[in-house]
Amino acid sequence: MKNILPLFLLGFFVNIGAYAQGTEVEEKIPFTEPRFRYYLQTLLFYNEYLDTDNGSFNTTQVRALVPIGSKAWNLRFDLPVVSANTNEQNKTGLGDVGAGISYIPYMQNHQGIAVRARVYSNSATDPAFGSGKWVFMPAFFYGRYFNDKKFLWISSIEYQQSFAGSSERKDVSIGVLESVFFHFFGKNWVAGDVALRYNSTIKGYQNNAYVEYGRKITPTNLVYIHPSVAFGGDKTYNWGLEGGVLILF
Repeated sequence: MKNILPLFLLGFFVNIGAYAQGTEVEEKIPFTEPRFRYYLQTLLFYNEYLDTDNGSFNTTQVRALVPIGSKAWNLRFDLPVVSANTNEQNKTGLGDVGAGISYIPYMQNHQGIAVRARVYSNSATDPAFGSGKWVFMPAFFYGRYFNDKKFLWISSIEYQQSFAGSSERKDVSIGVLESVFFHFFGKNWVAGDVALRYNSTIKGYQNNAYVEYGRKITPTNLVYIHPSVAFGGDKTYNWGLEGGVLILF
């Protein structure tokens, strides 16, 4: 596992689903980040199921990650397809397409920092599948290895703010503080994550936590699965299950 450990540093594994937004929760689902790899070109395919009080949502997403320049820079592109199965509707369509860029200015002595900027477009084919807004999301990360790189801790802070879009939809204004802890053994890893989110638009907390198991199945293919649970006075779902495949090349 040591030959792929640098891929984990400052690339964090996360949380709940993508843009599954139903009639009762459409203004409350936070923007999320399910998996990041630096230094190698990467394709990520994942599927996530979310159970809510209003039904269920399923997101299938393709993500491309492309290192550029000295490989301290990284471009990403996200293409989500969302299915809503609620008490009132059953439909599938394109979610909000996103793009971003990350930069690692420092990484040595078993620790590093990174910055990232993302933009998600108002491109969903149905109001239930997106925020109805263009959203800018700057973030800062700090990561550190422990015990001969068998353990990794990553902490991040991100702010999500809408700047354009439909005037009929609520603004997006969410702050996220997140910490995740990994343990690597052989070709496997386990992780635990807690994300605290405050949505200033609705003045409520939309937190979640997950545990994860992953395994390197070939030199260029990794798989993972993680169940999650939401908590807080304005939580956006009850529980979720996500699984994915990463292809490195």
